[in-house]
Amino acid sequence: MKQRLRRKHREKERFYEAIKDIAAHPVVLRMKLYPHHGTTNCYQHCMNVAYNNYRLCRFLHLDARSAARAGMLHDLFLYDWHTHAARTGKHFHGLTHPVEAYQNAKKFFALNKIEKDIILNHMWPVTFYRLPRTKEGWITTLTDKYCGVCETSRRKRP
Repeated sequence: MKQRLRRKHREKERFYEAIKDIAAHPVVLRMKLYPHHGTTNCYQHCMNVAYNNYRLCRFLHLDARSAARAGMLHDLFLYDWHTHAARTGKHFHGLTHPVEAYQNAKKFFALNKIEKDIILNHMWPVTFYRLPRTKEGWITTLTDKYCGVCETSRRKRP
């Protein structure tokens, strides 16, 4: 039991080591201001996706570090998508936010090929024309949907 707890603690430490510069960045911290799914804010959603990416990719011997880092950045769009269309006239958030998140992410962080793939293609099948090209991209597509469903199902009922 103690060994399992120590192993889990070490895994969380390695995860945080991979994302700490992103997680503490002032622009990324602004994601805490925007609601996302249910009562979860955008920052917490990205943290959930990043951690699930990390664990799954480590288990599958893939690039867990890149998957975690891109998980933290995949929704870096910095607005409340629930009210964005009404204020700006820009609709189709689900189709457009991956490009916006990528544009924001590349301003502040050096992205590798896997991270770029994850950020730009995580909304498949909604963006049917943007298929993930990496295994880590496919994992993020699944973890993003999984986390979104879990977070939405925990929303407070009126």
